[in-house]
Amino acid sequence: MNKIILLIIILGIGLITYKTIQRNTLLAVVDKEENAPSDSFRYTMAIKEVKKRITNNKKYNSDINLLLDMRRPSGRNRFFVVDLTTDRILDQGLVAHGSGSETGKKNHLQFSNTDNSHATSLGSYAIGSSYNGKFGKAYKLYGLDSSNSNAYARDIVLHKYDRMPYDEQVDPVCLSEGCPMVNVEFYKRLQDLIDSSKKQIILHIYY
Repeated sequence: MNKIILLIIILGIGLITYKTIQRNTLLAVVDKEENAPSDSFRYTMAIKEVKKRITNNKKYNSDINLLLDMRRPSGRNRFFVVDLTTDRILDQGLVAHGSGSETGKKNHLQFSNTDNSHATSLGSYAIGSSYNGKFGKAYKLYGLDSSNSNAYARDIVLHKYDRMPYDEQVDPVCLSEGCPMVNVEFYKRLQDLIDSSKKQIILHIYY
């Protein structure tokens, strides 16, 4: 009888210990999400990464950079035109991410470099020549990292879309097929900037 009681006590302690470990593991995951790097920290690190790439590489524009922070909600401005000489934001607007990046969890995205994934790919892109496609004038993007090396083959381009809103909003914006897609008015300003640059501008997507 005493052995049975002792066994029950041991099993009870084991179950409590397991649940405690499980709870702490879940809390650790939640804390990690809550303690995600701040917008300003991610912004600073992204600029450092871009500057590291363009150092001693004269084919890239060392004054202007385009940064896209995909951790911010899509209804908030997350496409930034940055002055690399001062690290200040010169212009900003909304940008869509790919439908394949949706996970069903609010403000939590996934990324892919795979063809037909319709997902956004992280990393740096060199903005190439323009062409006229189904969205009008668009710019070819060349992936410079292993995480976005298939960008050109996937037809990932910078383009506008007339249903993209201009102002920030509470609700998410529409989705693209993996391309950075922006509002028409914002695109006009980007177009002027890109076309006037004598060197390739780097577009960098981070999370």
